[in-house]
Amino acid sequence: MPEVSDIFSRIETDKSDVIDTKSAAFREIGAHKILIPEEARAKYIELTPYQQFCWRTIGPIVKRKAKISQDLEENLLKAHMRIRPEEYVAYVWMTAIIGAVAAAVISIVFGGVILGILGVSLPVRLLATLIPFGIPGLIYMLLISSPSGKAKARGRNIDKNIANAMSFISAMASANVTIDTIFKELARQETYGEIRDEAEWITRDTELLGIDILTALSVAATRTPSTKFQDFLQGVVTTSTSGGQLKPYFLMKAEQYEKEGKLEEQSRRETLGLLAESFVTVVVAFPLFLVVILAIMAIVGGNGEFNLQLLYAVVGLMIPLSQFGFIFAVWNASQEV
Repeated sequence: MPEVSDIFSRIETDKSDVIDTKSAAFREIGAHKILIPEEARAKYIELTPYQQFCWRTIGPIVKRKAKISQDLEENLLKAHMRIRPEEYVAYVWMTAIIGAVAAAVISIVFGGVILGILGVSLPVRLLATLIPFGIPGLIYMLLISSPSGKAKARGRNIDKNIANAMSFISAMASANVTIDTIFKELARQETYGEIRDEAEWITRDTELLGIDILTALSVAATRTPSTKFQDFLQGVVTTSTSGGQLKPYFLMKAEQYEKEGKLEEQSRRETLGLLAESFVTVVVAFPLFLVVILAIMAIVGGNGEFNLQLLYAVVGLMIPLSQFGFIFAVWNASQEV
């Protein structure tokens, strides 16, 4: 039987490979910085000077009186707006209050003083005094719905780039790259728009917060504004936890999103074609015939003054408004995937 000392000598670690934490060389290193990948670094909330003013001024009132909506909190998160719900509500309230003060000043100066000096009738002055008071409500509605609008815009951007991103993910999965490394590399690709930001948050959760990759993907699925990306992340978690293979899943999703992208592109082109035909009919042909008819009626008919005013209304209001309406409709359709 071999001696005990001989056995321990066989498994003894080479002391030359061990760092002596008591050595002078190690003590000279001291505390030092550890580099974290840029996509995993913490990004702190930085309010603008105006937002800081709103929070300092009306923040205590918001804490006591405001009931923060769960939808607002979720939309701020989905829109990647780095501001707390309480701070955003304070910003909205303060802006609406300033708008109300400005509306009161405009009503008094314009409706009460200027129109009074010009000798305008009382009903018109009252109407001009009341109209500006709609400004605070309009400001409030625009600001409170802004996070939802930005979240939907991010969702459209994700849906637009998801087919290309799936090709990148499936290519890396074919090379036997791990899931966390795939999203880490995806976070460095600026080509994929908002999907890159989603991958940055996943990498932050895994490398900075120490969350495992499946939990990070589950959390990302709840905060993404894109239904397609949410379905993809939930599928990754389900496939991994059920013991399935991710390579076939990634390839299947890449093919699926590519086919869906082609169908949606075809549908968008058909919609734009329909809008173009409607534009020619409603905005070009119909106003032209209406202008000719009104001009003839103004010359031949007995009530020429009324027909002339109606002609001015068609040329000055109807045609420009209909053109702007179609421009907005075409722009909105072009934003869809």
